[in-house]
Amino acid sequence: ADAEPFDGVQNIHSLSELSARPDFAIISNPTNLHFASIKQVLPLRCPLFIEKPVVRTEEEADEIRTLLPKDAITYVACVLRHHPCLQFVRQHLSKAHRQINEVNVYCGSFMPEWVKGKDWKQSFRFDPAQSGGVHLELIHEMDYVSWLFGKPSSVAHTLRNVSSLKMPAPDYAHYVLDFDSFIATITLNYFRKDAKRALEIVFEDETWSVDLLKYTIDAGGKRIFSSPLTMPDLYCHQMRYFLECIQAQKKPMNSAEEACEVLRLSLHE
Repeated sequence: ADAEPFDGVQNIHSLSELSARPDFAIISNPTNLHFASIKQVLPLRCPLFIEKPVVRTEEEADEIRTLLPKDAITYVACVLRHHPCLQFVRQHLSKAHRQINEVNVYCGSFMPEWVKGKDWKQSFRFDPAQSGGVHLELIHEMDYVSWLFGKPSSVAHTLRNVSSLKMPAPDYAHYVLDFDSFIATITLNYFRKDAKRALEIVFEDETWSVDLLKYTIDAGGKRIFSSPLTMPDLYCHQMRYFLECIQAQKKPMNSAEEACEVLRLSLHE
């Protein structure tokens, strides 16, 4: 079916309809279709903007990494890397010399309300064969933990789907990541009515509480950072970043190769 009409945009149904090599391609269909779509556009040899997660399985990730040219410009859209609070934390961590003792990450919201006016049980997120579950749909958290703190030495995880949502795909995920000097936990769910998205870093001398929904960071009862930005601002910043990388012929952060490593941590099969 055609997408909704948009001024200046032409729908095509086959790559054979292209009259010229595109400046870039966007892969933003359901997760289970990413693998086939990426393979389909690879012969175009154009930059790829890929919605997260990059693909659905480790097997797909292994093949994509083999097929992608070494000079390929790819970006996997984990938009929270553009969140001003996380950028503030990353800048601080690169300069800080105090020990981290504990990291806790949480993201919970009510998935049936994500798309207003539509039957959420018809969403690809409801079907584990299409989306995989909350641990893949909310891979943002695993991504930014890896981005901020590096690769853990080990990962343990629990996936469940026994909540009141009664959905076949996992609607709860909990990870324990072992780093050299601290443990990080990640908790994700689809069933929390009062949405919460937060990062807590327990340093040796104080605790930082990062509210990713309110765009604030508190420490010791004091506000140390806040931003007026909103989620639409982050999406715009993300696309500008991708276009700037194309213009500069620079490899973006969170390439498909990097995203495949994060996927491996999230699947941990």
